[in-house]
Order: sequence, then C-alpha cells, then structure tokens
Amino acid sequence: MAVQGLSTDEVQQIRESLAAGRKPRVVFTEAAGQVAGQLGQVVELTDPAASEEFVVVRFGRDELPFSPADVAIAPKGAGRRPAAEAKPEPEPAGAPALAEPEFVLDTPRVPAPRREEPRVEQQAEPKPAKRAVKAAKPKSPAGLTVTLAYAEGEWTVAAQQGTKALARPYVVKPAEALRMVALVDVPGVQEAVEQILAAERAEAEQQAEKLRAELAEIEARLAELREAR
Repeated sequence: MAVQGLSTDEVQQIRESLAAGRKPRVVFTEAAGQVAGQLGQVVELTDPAASEEFVVVRFGRDELPFSPADVAIAPKGAGRRPAAEAKPEPEPAGAPALAEPEFVLDTPRVPAPRREEPRVEQQAEPKPAKRAVKAAKPKSPAGLTVTLAYAEGEWTVAAQQGTKALARPYVVKPAEALRMVALVDVPGVQEAVEQILAAERAEAEQQAEKLRAELAEIEARLAELREAR
C-alpha cells in the first residue's frame, strides 16, 4: 500500500513539535524518488508561500527541502532493529549404548566439549542516496492592482503592485471614469456608474436652479435700489 504524504493537520503537528525542541521522524513516500521508504528527521519548516518544498529533512549528512507529498509521519517503532535471534543450541548426541563396567582409575577423563557463544552479526545500514537538488523556480512578479473608486462626489484612481503603491489616489473627471468602466465591459458595473452620474447631474441642476432664483431676486432688488435714486 502506497504511503500518503503529510496532511495539513500533520504539518501543524510537526510545526508544534519543532517549537517544543523535538525533531519528528518521517518516511519518504514514492513521490520522493529513489529515497522512498527511508527515514529522516524534520529539522525546519520554511515559508510555504516562498516554495512548495518547505519541509527540510535531515537524512545521513544531508539536509534538503521536500514538499509535504514527499514525506509522511514515520510509524511507531520504525528504524529499530529486532533483537538477533540466538542460534539454537545443538542437541546432545544420543546416549551411547550401555557397555561393560569400567574401572574409573584406568580410564582418563575426557573434558566436555566447549560450547561457543553464538555471534551476532551487525549488518551495516545502507547510506541513503543523495537526492539531486531541484533547480529553484523563478520568482514571478508581484500582482498589479488598479482601483477606480467613488467617494464624497469625487472619482479617484490608484495603482499598487504587491505592497508597493505605484500611484496614490488622484481625482479624475466623471467622463473619464465612465470611459474606464466601459473598457471593463461589465453591465452591472457600468449601470452603477451611470446611476451615480445621473444622481450627481440632478443634484447639480437643482443647485443651478436655486442659484438662478437667488440671482434673479438679487437683480430685482438691485433694480429697485437704482429706481430710488
């Protein structure tokens, strides 16, 4: 059965273990290539936003980054060698047939054969093959955002790339704002802009009518003052 990579919860558990000073053991999956099935220790978790290979694993003398799909939590007891089984003791040879009684003084005593202790041979653990370091991916440029906004009777345009402001909000004419929205070709947005412009136009006409009425009243008052000379 193929070993699955790290889940989001397991990555969080490893992060907490590293914060507590522990280095969790992991096993390489089939996605890791020729080191699949071997064990290692997680020594660091870098920024996932910078690279998908943010799990730094130590195996042998190497410390290389891997993706969560390349490793999995090692099962308990993995890497421990079972105790060497002792060789069975040789069974004693069958008892000799009964012979005539002998005189003990005339027969020399033969020492019992010395039993050798079984030797436990330790097999050298194969060194993990070094994995070729993957070439770093070129970093893509930060996203560009252009914002057209309306507030307090004014239209403004601003531009930002990533966290850097390229152009602070500056005022544009309503006609220019309408042309910008027309380029987007989104009916809902264009209708909203037209409604705002229609409301501003109606308010401006009301103010103009009010000013005309006030001006007519002032001119009539001025005519009366001139006649009173």
